[in-house]
Amino acid sequence: MAAAKKAVLGPLVGAVDQGTSSTRFLVFNSKTAELLSHHQVEIKQEFPREGWVEQDPKEILQSVYECIEKTCEKLGQLNIDISNIKAIGVSNQRETTVVWDKLTGEPLYNAVVWLDLRTQSTVENLSKRIPGNNNFVKSKTGLPLSTYFSAVKLRWLLDNVRKVQKAVEENRALFGTIDSWLIWSLTGGVNGGVHCTDVTNASRTMLFNIHSLEWDKELCEFFGIPMEILPNVRSSSEIYGLMKAGALEGVPISGCLGDQSAALVGQMCFQDGQAKNTYGTGCFLLCNTGHKCVFSEHGLLTTVAYKLGRDKPVYYALEGSVAIAGAVIRWLRDNLGIIKSSEEIEKLAKEVGTSYGCYFVPAFSGLYAPYWEPSARGIICGLTQFTNKCHIAFAALEAVCFQTREILDAMNRDCGIPLSHLQVDGGMTSNKILMQLQADILYIPVVKPSMPETTALGAAMAAGAAEGVGVWSLEPEDLSAVTMERFEPQINAEESEIRYSTWKKAVMKSVGWVTTQSPESGIP
Repeated sequence: MAAAKKAVLGPLVGAVDQGTSSTRFLVFNSKTAELLSHHQVEIKQEFPREGWVEQDPKEILQSVYECIEKTCEKLGQLNIDISNIKAIGVSNQRETTVVWDKLTGEPLYNAVVWLDLRTQSTVENLSKRIPGNNNFVKSKTGLPLSTYFSAVKLRWLLDNVRKVQKAVEENRALFGTIDSWLIWSLTGGVNGGVHCTDVTNASRTMLFNIHSLEWDKELCEFFGIPMEILPNVRSSSEIYGLMKAGALEGVPISGCLGDQSAALVGQMCFQDGQAKNTYGTGCFLLCNTGHKCVFSEHGLLTTVAYKLGRDKPVYYALEGSVAIAGAVIRWLRDNLGIIKSSEEIEKLAKEVGTSYGCYFVPAFSGLYAPYWEPSARGIICGLTQFTNKCHIAFAALEAVCFQTREILDAMNRDCGIPLSHLQVDGGMTSNKILMQLQADILYIPVVKPSMPETTALGAAMAAGAAEGVGVWSLEPEDLSAVTMERFEPQINAEESEIRYSTWKKAVMKSVGWVTTQSPESGIP
């Protein structure tokens, strides 16, 4: 036991991992990357109307403080001195949009979550103004015009929420994605809070030029966004400011990455062609494309992977996004009540070992990559009198795997080099049936690190490696080897193909479901 005690004496790094369904704070040993302690709090999602998804920015901030305090208490119980925590990294759900008052520190509206669909007519109106032969939005941002990204959410807030309009007119408004809201609040808020974001989060707003790495005047004019409300863009690894309150007062916040970039870093995908898939509320497959922007012919996004230091080069990635992965399990739990906890789905699926011809397309928010089809809605098809909740549970897990397969196919076509294996992480990877299914449906091995908190690890690595902190080495020879669990495909390729083509048939049936958008009404 004494040896274990000693091992902890290296410098420690904390990471805030603010996701769509929960907030966590985790503390790592910077020399061994070992996770020492963490605390997690589930976050409420509000659905005020069909297709609307909101969260309370103050609840999010409160959950961060709570997770930090509780983790520090747990470290105390382990006799670990929290003064060893030398830096804090932040990783966050991306695209979720907050506008707040810089004089009072109060949010001017709920956070509009990435999954939210209220901006559909905003998108339709804007797309009429893009010349067909010159999609300058896509060529500058790497993104298709979609409800998913922050600029259209911000446009909606400016059009519909009087409090936001008024604050902008009076020069009191600040805009940010969740990382900016947290960093501003944690570094003092109204008392000198730092209003910044990093290149990875900025690259998801649709206002950021991914080539010049700055806010783009033409894009801001196109969306009608006043540039003075935007945060300063910094690299993903530098000291932004110091914690101003709580147990970790005075500790620098020195890492910031959107959650998917953080997972890419945490999976050590530093080489061109390395890829990872994160199974969270949604599913996100990113492939590092090195120093060059690769534009997709197959519905993937081009995005900033990371820039680990002010003077370090920028890396880009191709990304495939699936809106609904873990969210389908939450839906089975909260909306249908066929499971009481997310863990139960594995038990149900195991009972039957097959979906018995039942296919589930969870297009609750339309389809993201590679279709970008907002008219799609969720369907369950192939039902017979024999189908029961176990088959539906199995079909829900298969849906996550099929959606990943579609993205992997697109990625292989864009990159020209098929992936030999897939590195995976995220909450759902603890489900062994899901992992085995994924290997079967992709027909390549699926490789999972024994410590699944890769997103938080990536944020901690960026924070610990920052200039002025320097407690985490990102040199390949210093990165500690991670133990992995491998899942090899166990079915024959032909069966895998048949199941996949039936799934594609189901997807076609889900498309074009919503023909006219429900009218959007303003909000006082």
